[in-house]
Amino acid sequence: MRSDQDNGYGDLEKQMLVLHEHEEKHFMSSEIVRDVILGVSDGLTVPFALAAGLSGADVSSSIILIAGIAEVAAGAISMGLGGYLAAKSEEDHYKKELKREQDEIIAVPDIEAAEVAEILSQYGVEAHEYGPVVNALRRNPQAWLDFMMKFELGLDKPDPMRALQSAMTIAFSYVCGGLVPLLPYMLIPVATKAVLASVVVTIVALLIFGFAKGHFTGTQPFKSAFQTAFIGAIASTAAYSIAKLFQSFH
Repeated sequence: MRSDQDNGYGDLEKQMLVLHEHEEKHFMSSEIVRDVILGVSDGLTVPFALAAGLSGADVSSSIILIAGIAEVAAGAISMGLGGYLAAKSEEDHYKKELKREQDEIIAVPDIEAAEVAEILSQYGVEAHEYGPVVNALRRNPQAWLDFMMKFELGLDKPDPMRALQSAMTIAFSYVCGGLVPLLPYMLIPVATKAVLASVVVTIVALLIFGFAKGHFTGTQPFKSAFQTAFIGAIASTAAYSIAKLFQSFH
């Protein structure tokens, strides 16, 4: 019996040693990547479509540039505020569910313990195996609460700085993306020439961004690049065509 226990501890020590030596290369900053993707994709597409639409109305590069910069500023503020409010909502939801789960552990501990057993059984853990785990969690209320939040509700504790970080990331990404299609209008005074340069520059930027997005999100990079550029091209073409259509009526 003693030998079996020693072997068990020995196996556990070996497993822990292997765990420390093993480095899993996962990309963990998924929330930051999501914010960057949201900001850059909208930043590249919306000002691009706006500039193309104004170019279709035969206005000067200076007017397009002023309108584009105003849109980038307003868009960055709007997108950043949206990201902030979304993150704050997630934080408030987590706090509400945390309080509710905490009250349930105190009021109905047997039901909550049964829920732990049910969760573990879904992972193939037998009754004689999850019994000690349930008892261990009941002796540690904080660990029990953390377990229920993560495995019953699927909620991770949000970073207190998440809302501000999300707002700043989205806004900055939007500005970076939004300045790309406007750059030709800063250098070329003739709008009809500037729009062609803007199309080329923005499509290349969309292809690069789409490829990078596909790489970091684990999807097919070339497919992602094509889809991103295609969406941007459709948006700008629609804006340009609508501007030309309305101009024909005047």
